[in-house]
Amino acid sequence: MIIDIHGHTLAPPEVYQFQGRMVGSRGNPFAGFPKISDESIHKQLKKHVGLLQSVGTDLQFISPRPYLAMHSLQPSGMVHKWTEFVNNIIARQVELEPDYFRGVAGLPQSPGEDIRECLPELKRCMEELGFVGVQVNPDPMEGGHPTPPGLGDEYWYPLYEALVELDVPMLVHSAACCSPRESYTLHFINEESIAIMSLLDSNVFEDFPDLKVVVSHTGGAIPFQMGRFRAWRLRAGKENFDTALKKLYFDTCNYSKEALELAFKVIGPDNLLFGTELPGTGSVPNPETGYDFDNLKPVIDSIDFLTEEDRYKVYEGNAKRLYSRLNVTAAQTK
Repeated sequence: MIIDIHGHTLAPPEVYQFQGRMVGSRGNPFAGFPKISDESIHKQLKKHVGLLQSVGTDLQFISPRPYLAMHSLQPSGMVHKWTEFVNNIIARQVELEPDYFRGVAGLPQSPGEDIRECLPELKRCMEELGFVGVQVNPDPMEGGHPTPPGLGDEYWYPLYEALVELDVPMLVHSAACCSPRESYTLHFINEESIAIMSLLDSNVFEDFPDLKVVVSHTGGAIPFQMGRFRAWRLRAGKENFDTALKKLYFDTCNYSKEALELAFKVIGPDNLLFGTELPGTGSVPNPETGYDFDNLKPVIDSIDFLTEEDRYKVYEGNAKRLYSRLNVTAAQTK
C-alpha cells in the first residue's frame, strides 16, 4: 500500500471566492459559510483522485493549502472562521472519497494570540471530523514581525500537551510569506530548518517524550548540513546530532533523487514517510525523466541501496505506526 502523508486540498472555486469576500470584508459582518454542493466539491475531487491513480498512490492525507492559510491577517476571528471552513471542506472530501483520503487539520494560528486559542479546533477535527493529524505553522507571522517563538519555546507547550493527549502527529509546515526577501516556497525550507534546530536545542522531547513531529520537505536544509551541526553539538558538549535527529520524522517531499539518496543515508528509512504534495509545486514535468517531479515512487524505487523492507517502511509501515487514528480497510490494502 502507498500512503502519501503530505497532500493538500484541491477545493472548488467557491471556496476561494468565499476567501476573497472574507479578505475584502475582514470577516465583518460575518454572513455565515456558503453552501457548496457535493457535486461541486466532487468535481474537483475526481481530478485529484485521477492524479493519485495515475501515480499509484492508494491513500493521501490532505490538509489546507499552507500559502492560503492567511495566518498573519487581522482580525484573528477571520482566520478562525476561514480555518474552520476549510477543515469542514476537507471533512466532506474525505466523506465523498473515503478510499483515497484522510484529513489533516489546519489550525487557526494568529500572531500574538495564545496557542490555546487553537485547541478547540484541533479537538473538533480529531473528535468530530475524524482527522488523523494536524498541520502546524512555525511562523504565524508569515515572515513579518515580531519574530515568532521557536518550536522549542514553552509558548507551544499547551499544543504539545494536547497533541500527546490525543495521540496526534503534527506536520511542521510553514505558510505564506510577507517578506520581500523570500518566496513562500523558500520560506518553507527556512522555517523547517529553524524548527528542527529549535526543537533539538530545547527540552521539548524531555518534557513530551511521546510527541510525534513530522517535518515537511525532508527537513529543509538540515540533511545537507549534518557535518556542521555534528561539529557544533560536539563543541557544545550536547547529545550526538544524528541521535537527536531520530526524535523527528520527515517526509520525502523533495523533488531531487540526489537529495533523497542523502536523506535515506543520514536520516534513515525508519524516520522517513512517503510524501509528495501532489498536486502542488512539483506537478510539472521533469525534462530528465519525462514524468512530473512529484511522481516520487519511481525515484525512490530507483535508489538501489534501499531494501524491500526499507521501502515498506517509507511507503506504508511508518505512517501506520505514527498515525494511530488512521483506519485502513481491508479493501484498501489489496
